[in-house]
Amino acid sequence: MTQQVPSTEPELAGVRNFRDVGGLPTVDGRRVRQGVLFRSGHLAHATGEDAAFLTALGLHTIFDFRNEADQKLEGPDVELPGVRNVNLPLSDPADGAEFWKMVRDGDLDQLRAILSDGKGADRMIASYRMIISNRTAEHSQVLHALAEDSVPALMHCAAGKDRAGLSIAVTLLALGVEHEAIVEDYLKSNARHRRYKVHRSSSHASAYSPEVMELLSPLFDARAEYLAAAFDTIEETWGGVDAYLEKGLGLAPETRERLRERLLD
Repeated sequence: MTQQVPSTEPELAGVRNFRDVGGLPTVDGRRVRQGVLFRSGHLAHATGEDAAFLTALGLHTIFDFRNEADQKLEGPDVELPGVRNVNLPLSDPADGAEFWKMVRDGDLDQLRAILSDGKGADRMIASYRMIISNRTAEHSQVLHALAEDSVPALMHCAAGKDRAGLSIAVTLLALGVEHEAIVEDYLKSNARHRRYKVHRSSSHASAYSPEVMELLSPLFDARAEYLAAAFDTIEETWGGVDAYLEKGLGLAPETRERLRERLLD
């Protein structure tokens, strides 16, 4: 039985979906080191106690993958003393602005038009594929930073599910973590206490009716098919993980080994 480290998933009042990814197994029998790589939702609503806990982790760098629109909606992260903050938006603030406005403000007919018959899930799959294909510079920057000096590190976006989820997955691929373990960690974002709180403008009960919530669920779920689409994009575009890391992200074998030494037991 794996020893449980008490601080890997504390009860944080204002930060959702926080966890340490330490303990995940690699294909060559090693494990991700505890206390070096964390993931979460945004830190904008962190309480004083939350901030004290996060500060005690000894973080070197926080990678924030939100764009300007996200930051305007939720607010900037609470600042932690001595921690470097790196903002690397993984989605364009103009991308889908009208779509997300309808998610927040739209009535049932509008939501049916944009999300029914699998359109919501299709949008998420397309987004995951796009981030893998188009955001190679950002993922390269993260991996090189981790290999050099940026640990312990925390990666987050808004919900800590999609953009942070992909960045964590890419990092775990570089470390040689088993695919099943990567998927299992990703799906933990579905736990009720970790899920992003869906924001709807109307306070009327109908704004959160069962049909509305069912239509919205593809956007706020972590689904294995989304991560599978990202992995498929790596295979289709580069022919495999090793080529993706070396050619797509410019990660030299010696840099990858340095990354592994920093993050693995």
